[in-house]
Amino acid sequence: MKIAVVGTGYVGLVTGTCFAETGVNVTCVDVDAEKVMQLKNGSIPIYEPGLEVMIKRNVEKLRLSFTTDIKVGIEGAEAIFIAVGTPPGDDGSADLQNVKKVAAEIGRSITEYILVVTKSTVPVGTSEVVKQVIQKELDARKIKISFDMASNPEFLKEGSAVEDFLKPERIVIGTDTEKAGEIMKKLYMPFLLNNHPILFMDIASAEITKYAANAMLATRISFINEIANLCDILGADVNQVRKGIGSDSRIGSKFIYPGAGYGGSCFPKDVKALIKTANDHGYELNVVKAVETANEFQKTVLFGKIKNHFNNDLKNKIFGIWGLSFKPHTDDIREASAINLIDLLLKEGVKVKVYDPAAMNETKKLFGNRIVYATDMYEALGDANAMALLTEWPEFRIPDFEKVSKLMKNKVIFDGRNIYDPSEIKKAGFKYYGIGRR
Repeated sequence: MKIAVVGTGYVGLVTGTCFAETGVNVTCVDVDAEKVMQLKNGSIPIYEPGLEVMIKRNVEKLRLSFTTDIKVGIEGAEAIFIAVGTPPGDDGSADLQNVKKVAAEIGRSITEYILVVTKSTVPVGTSEVVKQVIQKELDARKIKISFDMASNPEFLKEGSAVEDFLKPERIVIGTDTEKAGEIMKKLYMPFLLNNHPILFMDIASAEITKYAANAMLATRISFINEIANLCDILGADVNQVRKGIGSDSRIGSKFIYPGAGYGGSCFPKDVKALIKTANDHGYELNVVKAVETANEFQKTVLFGKIKNHFNNDLKNKIFGIWGLSFKPHTDDIREASAINLIDLLLKEGVKVKVYDPAAMNETKKLFGNRIVYATDMYEALGDANAMALLTEWPEFRIPDFEKVSKLMKNKVIFDGRNIYDPSEIKKAGFKYYGIGRR
């Protein structure tokens, strides 16, 4: 079986490579010639554990190839996946410009039946838009070629995307024809054999499922963050509260870890897009809107603790920041809490020194020479008045606090992810601030 995947960003590259791993012949298409050449040479433009080795293996076995020509990609393909970016517009809506461009290219290029699958996160109705764009190009060519549409949203977590794709909790497929369903069933046959649940539904339901899932997870995070803030006021410990409610089987323990706010490429964008979709149809998503408001506030909570500790006098202070990516095991800094905090500190005249195991290059693109980039976690703390931890990378979990103490000018730690035991930190002679920690 052969397929094409248009877009070699995070979703497209993982999707194409993992399908190749199951024995499918995959051609990945991208307009960025430099990126395509990079991939052909065996290196990848994103940080994702296990992906680079898998790409090299499947390229060597001739199951995975890369091109800038969509006509080459779809030649002999039974399905083509659209996996290009849908960044948020100023009004929060998903920008479908790239999706429409790909649809037009498909309409100008196909010569026989093909199944067109939207893999990008797109609002309800996008498959119909894609269908109309393709049909318009076919009409302009004065040619009749049948094609079907399907929706196959991704549920990949950055840092574990390969594992998520190959061992999914569920696979959601939206189709409106029997033929489309059969092609998708054939493509996902290895997953059926391994008893991974595949849920077939209509296209509209599949499109909204992705948004609803991310909005629910964002809701859980914002809820526990608000409880943590209340714990700060009341003198309670949110870690104890979290265990108390998480032991309830109706609630569970996942995604109720308080912190400095959620970020990344999915939750903020998808929450905004879901709110906008509802507004466009005359409905207010009051809970989801509150989630977005709560998260924007949460990104300022750690900064508020910092200002209070230093009596609003931060000018010429030195801060060491551990962690820049929005979560561990990725170099993605989009909507990251660390980036928000650095912006606020710089405005107060703080000298900022940073370290992250993977996201330094991405951060340099954003801040340039306005901050100092350390070569390791301890270098970032030299003469620091305080340290702030924003990403819970494993290497930050058990640092040498004796060494940290000797490096820092003032022994103050702001733990934005609650990874340290406050009593242990205080025994080491540090002043400790967490999120909702007594």
